[in-house]
Amino acid sequence: MAGNGAHYDGLETRDPEEREPALFAALREQIAFAKQRSAAWRRILDGVEPAGITDRAALAALPVTRKSALGAMQRAELPFGGLTARAPGETGWIFSSPGPIYEPATPRRDYFRMGRAFHAAGMRPGDIVYNTFSYHLTPAGHMTESGAHACGCAVVPGGVGNTEQQLRAIADIRPNAYAGTPSFLRILFERAGADGVDLSFVKAAVGGEALPPSLRAAFGERGVAVLQSYGTAELGLIAYESPAREGMIVDEGAIVEIVAPGTGDPVAEGETGEVVVSVLNPDYPLIRFATGDLSAVMAGPSPCGRTNMRIRGWLGRADQTAKVRGMFVHPGQVAEAAARHPEIARARLVIDNPGQADRMTLRCALKAPAGDALRARIAESLRAVCKLRGEVEFVSDSALPADGRAIEDARIYE
Repeated sequence: MAGNGAHYDGLETRDPEEREPALFAALREQIAFAKQRSAAWRRILDGVEPAGITDRAALAALPVTRKSALGAMQRAELPFGGLTARAPGETGWIFSSPGPIYEPATPRRDYFRMGRAFHAAGMRPGDIVYNTFSYHLTPAGHMTESGAHACGCAVVPGGVGNTEQQLRAIADIRPNAYAGTPSFLRILFERAGADGVDLSFVKAAVGGEALPPSLRAAFGERGVAVLQSYGTAELGLIAYESPAREGMIVDEGAIVEIVAPGTGDPVAEGETGEVVVSVLNPDYPLIRFATGDLSAVMAGPSPCGRTNMRIRGWLGRADQTAKVRGMFVHPGQVAEAAARHPEIARARLVIDNPGQADRMTLRCALKAPAGDALRARIAESLRAVCKLRGEVEFVSDSALPADGRAIEDARIYE
């Protein structure tokens, strides 16, 4: 369990000249183990000698496994595409994210390595963390809870929805820390103000969506210090903010590369590219896993004393996939929702954020005029497929650009 110091452990402040050899020694062991335990990794890394992976140049020569291909790999070999080192029945949990994509977790302490991000956000032994990430099928609630427990905190499993009930629990239990998306924290403050409830939060660890500077400042005016982290269901924690708030620091259990989108070729330091991660997880040994997210490396160490690589955080997607209220939405899901209604000729999902709150609108060109009954049925299909509520707008065919895009991200962050 993490202590009360400024840093989670000594790994965060070690000399980079010490870190790189240690990371690659662990990676070589993981590659050998993966090839031994996983038929998929034996196939992907055929001809790769673990002993030769001594530095980043050697790592860059290995093949990339793309998140965008994970669904097809899993359908061919359910549930995990053969990429795990354990049989499905030997894992502690099997989660399902939109796609669907299935993710394992084991009872190993802080499996997703979120404790480091929570410690940086100020979580300490004895704190009570109110966790608003979902516990239903998706791993976000469990990821957050394991990180808070690693810091010695108690957790209230609030989940999503039932805002009135949640406010009552917050008023009674008086948690001093929040975990969840920044937009739901904003909703809680708005509802609390309307209901005359005093929220007890003084710190927050947020993720799952962008944190606009204006929203962070608004939380600060309410006395809540907010730091964010970046991770995925497959990889766990990738990077996190420290109190210095200058970029995001790469987790000590991951090796991050920034490559030209669609390739495995590293870009020059400072250039924007796709985030590719090799994570040191013996249960789910993902090696050169391309996330589809964009970021860039920042020069130099953080002023907070942590010495690992820094990245600029999440800078968008390399493909059309978008993250809305903490959930990924894929072009295939838009197509599936539209295909349920033969009345739709073409459709495009537009995502914007009026008032800094994410909103989805499925804009549909119809084969013939229709009314509110069809609009309601389409909205229900959108919710069933994407697990998110969205609006439906009927438009003319000429109002939808003929550019092949299924998702348009029109969000503007202040």
